[in-house]
Amino acid sequence: MMTTAIFHLAIPIDNVARAKEFYADSLGCAVGRENKSAVIFNFYGTQLVGHVTQDPLTRQPGIYPRHLGLILPTKSAWQQLCDRAQAKNITFYHPPKLRFPHQPLEHHCFFLEDPFYNLLEFKYYSQPEVIFGARESKLIGDTALSN
Repeated sequence: MMTTAIFHLAIPIDNVARAKEFYADSLGCAVGRENKSAVIFNFYGTQLVGHVTQDPLTRQPGIYPRHLGLILPTKSAWQQLCDRAQAKNITFYHPPKLRFPHQPLEHHCFFLEDPFYNLLEFKYYSQPEVIFGARESKLIGDTALSN
């Protein structure tokens, strides 16, 4: 029995084997059901489904407005994933950096791009209470990372 909701996201892919190579082999996601037109991954507790499309896949002009993101629970978990991506020679769309340093919204982040041009952001917040809080702040996103 499930006790919490699980987020589900469907993304376009053009090849199940390449999706498995990236998400399972490189990022360490468990593979669930698959067939010739789709594959399911356990993307750190998110059900990520790659659906094969015949439509042309094109690179986005920047990270906004669409990307998938995960907030890791500890800095060491974030660092381990960052180190894994580097060890697997995954190209960073945006390399690791500290955003909003010395502010309540301070967080570490990096972006990856999968082989299908889907953008993936990985974060760790120094003060996790700001993830859904800090309503008085107007800081959302980062214009320096928009392209």
